[in-house]
Amino acid sequence: MDVMVEPVNRSRRSGRASGERSTGDARRDRWRKHRIARRAEFVEAALRALDEHGPDLGMDDVASAAGVTKPVLYRHFEDKADLYLALGHRGTEILFARLIPAINAELAPLPRIRMALEAFFSVIEEHPNLYRLLARRGFPDRPVDADVVAEDKELIATALTALLGDYLRMLNMDSGAAEPWAHGIVGMVQNTGEWWLEKRTMSRDSVVEYLTQIIWAALDGLTRQHGIVLDPHKPLDANKVVMLKRRPAPDRTGEPS
Repeated sequence: MDVMVEPVNRSRRSGRASGERSTGDARRDRWRKHRIARRAEFVEAALRALDEHGPDLGMDDVASAAGVTKPVLYRHFEDKADLYLALGHRGTEILFARLIPAINAELAPLPRIRMALEAFFSVIEEHPNLYRLLARRGFPDRPVDADVVAEDKELIATALTALLGDYLRMLNMDSGAAEPWAHGIVGMVQNTGEWWLEKRTMSRDSVVEYLTQIIWAALDGLTRQHGIVLDPHKPLDANKVVMLKRRPAPDRTGEPS
């Protein structure tokens, strides 16, 4: 069973990152595609600047990484908050590109849990300043009215609720446990990730393994209470999957001046 989960919509400021929709005007369509491509280039430059300068980076740092002047940068972003939201959108893409295949892998329960956790921790390890920036929710000079980390957390928990619910029903168990279970797992993983990112008292492999065992122990304990014993190293009879689809943002790519 596939479950389509629609995320909450990003702030309207993120609209310039929208997909390419034809207007029937070839010149306008070429301009829109150009602006979408340029904006994406600047977001990648901002990621590089984040690696170098940390979450307190300025627009000067992003412009320098992109090899342009600030006025050029401001043709594609309304302000620093607009850039923040574009970075949030990109961070979500990076995370979901790894997380969704892991969650949907046709593996036994234990390696499937481990693979999903590895996906999350690999992203925050490779992009620690991006995660710190998004978790902080804003810039010193202007707050942002969107919580990217919370939105993604809600989306993942909703998808996990659907996945766990399918498995509980398959095992003839009460699927009402799926929602609090899913939110509990997601919250634990996020909090542990933030702790690990700041403390680094153990390796990524170690924290992933500890969390894998904790989550499996909870799942195993619940099923055993109902007389069901699952083999952690044997795939279940049916591979339940989820599909996450981002709602297209409004088209605000602008017109040539």
